[in-house]
Amino acid sequence: MSDDAESDTAPIDPWLLAKLVCPVTRTPLRWDAARGALVSDAAGLAYPVRDGVPVLLRREAAPIA
Repeated sequence: MSDDAESDTAPIDPWLLAKLVCPVTRTPLRWDAARGALVSDAAGLAYPVRDGVPVLLRREAAPIA
């Protein structure tokens, strides 16, 4: 059994994901399955999701290349 389909799905509700924005730039976030994080392309940051809860704190975000 493959988990590929599940790994591409954000662990948070799609309705909520559509409403979330980057706390730094106020631009929409996108789910990056490879990182397992919400990504702000405008800020170049990846915000972690822990136990299905987005952690939208600048100090918790990791820079993306």
